[in-house]
Amino acid sequence: MSSERLIYMPLGGAGEIGMNAYVYGYGAPDKERLILVDLGVTFPDMDGSPGVDLILPDITWLKDRADRLDAIFITHAHEDHVGAVAHFYRDLGAPVYARAFTANIARGKMAEFGHPEEAVRTVSAWPEQVEAGPFRVGFLPISHSIPESAGLVIDSPEGRVIHSGDFKLDPNPVVGEAFDPELWAEVARPGVRALICDSTNVFSAAPGRSESELGEPIEALVAKAKGMVVATTFASNVARVKTLAEAGERAGRSIVLLGRAMRRMIEAAVETGVLRSFPKVMSPEEALEIPRENLMLLVTGSQGERRAASAQLARGKYRGLTLAEGDLFLFSSKTIPGNERGVIRIMNQLSEKGVDVVDDAGGLYHVSGHANRPDLERMHQIVQPQMLIPMHGEHRHLREHARLAEARGIASVIAVNGMMLDLSGNAPTVAGYVETGRTYLDGSVKIGALDGIVRDRIRMALNGHVVVSVVMDEEDEPIDGAWVDLMGLAGTGTSKAPLADVLEEDLAQFLGRAGRKTLTDDDKLEEGLRRVARQSAQTEIGKKPEVTVVISRLG
Repeated sequence: MSSERLIYMPLGGAGEIGMNAYVYGYGAPDKERLILVDLGVTFPDMDGSPGVDLILPDITWLKDRADRLDAIFITHAHEDHVGAVAHFYRDLGAPVYARAFTANIARGKMAEFGHPEEAVRTVSAWPEQVEAGPFRVGFLPISHSIPESAGLVIDSPEGRVIHSGDFKLDPNPVVGEAFDPELWAEVARPGVRALICDSTNVFSAAPGRSESELGEPIEALVAKAKGMVVATTFASNVARVKTLAEAGERAGRSIVLLGRAMRRMIEAAVETGVLRSFPKVMSPEEALEIPRENLMLLVTGSQGERRAASAQLARGKYRGLTLAEGDLFLFSSKTIPGNERGVIRIMNQLSEKGVDVVDDAGGLYHVSGHANRPDLERMHQIVQPQMLIPMHGEHRHLREHARLAEARGIASVIAVNGMMLDLSGNAPTVAGYVETGRTYLDGSVKIGALDGIVRDRIRMALNGHVVVSVVMDEEDEPIDGAWVDLMGLAGTGTSKAPLADVLEEDLAQFLGRAGRKTLTDDDKLEEGLRRVARQSAQTEIGKKPEVTVVISRLG
């Protein structure tokens, strides 16, 4: 029996949607040569990660083995697949391979961080393959909601693995390649040991719809609009942006792109030849000279992002452009779970302006970029893998997808982040576990999720903050008691006196009662002052704030 093995281990993206990072390895246990598929981000929220800019996977395990990492392969250019590459390139150092459109986006990110753009290497579609240690990897075209998406054909000494990437089975995606079942069947014909497969829409019972179905309803909506038309969608959905722009052009409207991400995606699509035609676009400054009934704005911010163009238009103006009563605002997108509050806030702000808001409640103006349950079953049938490992989904999605595979007689197991699977046998087996988690990009630094920084920020946000200052003289006696600074707390409490005065009085009484052992020991003094401040605030305002104690000693 061979002492070498084929392993698969997600570090992000399994048990969650976003932050994808999947490790494959081949070799003797703990000596495997490794490749990484995708390295993405997820986005923070004010409830769980206030002030954080981005959330990255914890790749400590991989960084410790960077000398064994032969390559990074990126399936497509969505942020949850490519967004962390530049953040971690210095730690990993491996070459990055992607198709032309994705490579264009990745190089832009690398340049922003001062990394060499040539570290990102462009690869043509299958049958070209890249040699990376014991692996040969090819990019197999698949349709998705961004151009040039690909599944990966990963050949190893233990056989062929197909990593689906994000996909849908779209025969007419408007921009990019249609799904080619004959090509996928041909690639699968020699036998596929394992299919690592997208699970996002496993609970959607109806077959997926084509991107091409949206043209007519969008065109009809824009044609009957009286005022200015604004539409938002995912900036990366080049096909949707093209459909929206063409609908505006046919209605005799001038097209304006608002938002850096949307302009960047269209530019990348044109530069790489993915997008061969697109309506003429005018600048926001030029648009100010055009009657509003002759304008169509395509804007970023479909998920309620506070700084995006949609939110700024809803609040007032953006680049000099404003919305008015009778204008139309179309959300040609699905709200990602967790973003509902931000999207609804924008919709209400628009409504208050008299703007007519149209969303995708009726299914006319958006289709998903992921395969629904019948499409997953069709993919299983085409590939006929020996085993199937669900990925890209919350735990309930992974579990349901595993059940779906097992109902067809395909061996399956649920692999969540940090679970290492051995794919060498006739069925997947658990080979071990590694610690995984999240890394926060907080301003310009990366911090661990367990470092306590964000936890402290949440506690301060919930409970407020008190700074207690005390000056001790040469005899270890307090000078003028203690004084406090309050942040995020009510000014008065149940006693009707200023809260600061009440706290200072209670702290002064504590200092007056304290013995020499407490007054001469900074740790004991700090602990006592903190306890009194919290108890006093609890009595006055029903809150136990975070307390910082500053002790200064003279002499």
